[in-house]
Formats: sequence, structure tokens, C-alpha cells
Amino acid sequence: MIVADIEASGLDPHKHSILSIGAIELEHPERQFYGECRIWEGASIMPDAIAVNGFTEAECRDPKKQSLQELMINFFHWTEQCEDKTLAGQNVSFDRDFLNDSFSRSSMSWHFSYRTLDLHSMAYMDAIKRNLPIAHKNERSDLSLDTILKYVGLPEEPKPHHALNGAKYEAEAFFRILYGKNLLPEFAEFPIIHS
Repeated sequence: MIVADIEASGLDPHKHSILSIGAIELEHPERQFYGECRIWEGASIMPDAIAVNGFTEAECRDPKKQSLQELMINFFHWTEQCEDKTLAGQNVSFDRDFLNDSFSRSSMSWHFSYRTLDLHSMAYMDAIKRNLPIAHKNERSDLSLDTILKYVGLPEEPKPHHALNGAKYEAEAFFRILYGKNLLPEFAEFPIIHS
């Protein structure tokens, strides 16, 4: 399973660009990927989006950074070594859509499958199984990543968001929900809740 997190210049993969990709192979957590790129020519930048991920507009357009195509080629080569290429993450459809659009934009025929594993769904079902209350807003589930991290005994993800940090926190949460134990050494000090 590939736990991935992307940072982007906005919310629409057809208008905005990936800025960074962080990923961890859950079965081999020592296998990690991180890469940044400049936005593709013509991509828009939403000020609110880059405020969340900490990139500046100058960093988004930095000609010294690799192109989106170079980043996608490097990421693809990393994924080739993964045993299970099922994509997983928090709000993973967002990441999948950006990644697949970026593979296409880079003239690469490979893409992630429509079927993914979403951390929100797993945490929701785990809470139901344990008969625990689930946060709701407007009569809908409101399990943010930080809420899920607290649920499994982890601190909130540091701000601004960083793609590799996001992938690490999500992988650790998946592992704690699935196996009731710690995955990454940097989280060993945090006791596991709901194991």
C-alpha cells in the first residue's frame, strides 16, 4: 500500500499544480519518497492553498526546481518497487486525482486505480466497531486528519503542511488502526489509543 500526500497550488487538478509529493510504502516504511516541483506552465495559484502548505508564490514558480514531468517520472520509478500499488491516505481521492492528472499531463500512461483506501473511512468504521462517538458537522462525519490522529494517540500534524509529514502521520494512523501497534520510530513515544 502506498500512503501518499500531495501539496498543491489549489484544489482543482485541471487548474492547479502539484507542488510536492510525500509517500511511504506501508509494508516497508523505510521506503519513503519526497519531491518538489515548480508548477506547470499556466497553472493557477490559490493564495489560501499555499498558505496551508507554506510555499511562497516564488517557490511555486522557481525555475531551479524540477518540472512536474521530472517529479512524476521520479515518483513513478519509486512506485515501481512497491509490492502493492493501492493508494491510501486521508481524503485520498484528492491526492489520486492530482497524481493521475499529473501523470497524464506528463505524457505517462500509468495511473493509480480508482479503488483507494481512505483513512477517514477506516477511522469511522473503527469508531463504530468500538461504539465510540463520531464527530459530526451539518449531519455529516467531520473526522479531520487531526481528529483521527488524536483518536490513535498522535499529536496534530505540524503546520504548515508538508507532504512527507502528512504521509508519515497518515501511515502511522493506518497502522495503529489496522494492527494496534506503532509503525515509525518517530512516533514510538506516543501511546497507542484504541488498540
